Amino acid sequence: MKIKKKIYVAVLLLLIVLTIGVSGYMLISKDSFVDALYMTVITVSTVGFGLIHPLTVPEKLFTIFLIFLSVFLYGYVLKVISENITIGNFFEELKLKKMQKKINALKQHTIVCGYGRNGQQAVSKLKKFNKDCVIVERHEEALNQLDSEDKNYIIGNAIDDDVLIASGIKSASNLIVALPSDADNLFIVLSARQMNKSMTIISRASDESSYKKLKIAGANNVIMPDKLGGDHMAALVVTPDIIEFVDMLSVGGECSSNLKEIIVDDLSREYMNKSILDLDLRKQTGCSVIGFKTPEHEYIVNPDSTTQLVKGSTLILLGRPEQVEKLQSLF
Repeated sequence: MKIKKKIYVAVLLLLIVLTIGVSGYMLISKDSFVDALYMTVITVSTVGFGLIHPLTVPEKLFTIFLIFLSVFLYGYVLKVISENITIGNFFEELKLKKMQKKINALKQHTIVCGYGRNGQQAVSKLKKFNKDCVIVERHEEALNQLDSEDKNYIIGNAIDDDVLIASGIKSASNLIVALPSDADNLFIVLSARQMNKSMTIISRASDESSYKKLKIAGANNVIMPDKLGGDHMAALVVTPDIIEFVDMLSVGGECSSNLKEIIVDDLSREYMNKSILDLDLRKQTGCSVIGFKTPEHEYIVNPDSTTQLVKGSTLILLGRPEQVEKLQSLF
């Protein structure tokens, strides 16, 4: 039984004892409600104030019965305290309850399943963009780290539907699945897609054979860290200058150049169905449009200035930090 339920039981037992005491004194001693309540309280609390009147034999027997009930109630309360406060479960549950309320209030947040190397990198990047995120983790070492970092988290296995629901899967906009097991990732993606049809799901994969399965299960993107690492190292041999230049580009604002995306749907209506040229971004901010994503999710590199800004499309821009800052203030 959880501490919350045990506390409710203790309060219920106290009310029952008070009710029995007040009713008993009113029936046996013919006391008023206030006098009966007074007698009950001083008996249950063992304060020992003076009696209202000398007790008859039936009243004494009832008082003894009431004292035994009080001892039983104290014993139960002490048991709850020893099981929870001494061990620390009481404060732990209060903390988790408070965190759960905070998670329940989140909307359009990102859920990260697994706080290993990949999960930590994902959360770190999200933090730089001030994105709300909830981490699902079950290993004690990782949980201790999350406690020290003051992050929102859910304790449990992400393959459990109840755990995903507790993390706010139905109101989340993104899910990052970064567990080391491809089978677990596949199960989570499959369950999450059924719970939230519109969210973006990004999953980690170790084996080539898992890639298609994860895509079929509902993942929008599947990342293979080992493959990316090998490709990157080989590219540094073949085209080192290009790769180093690309590595220098950042979406986090830490390097000399920044990449930024603008969702056309977020722009003012006056820009809808206008062209890239009409935005005049180069003149106003210094940023250059280097990419365009169509509503059909096709990417156009270095789009023409006549490209129309239609609903569901996205602009990808490149600029220095101060230019991106101008861009953000403009839109």
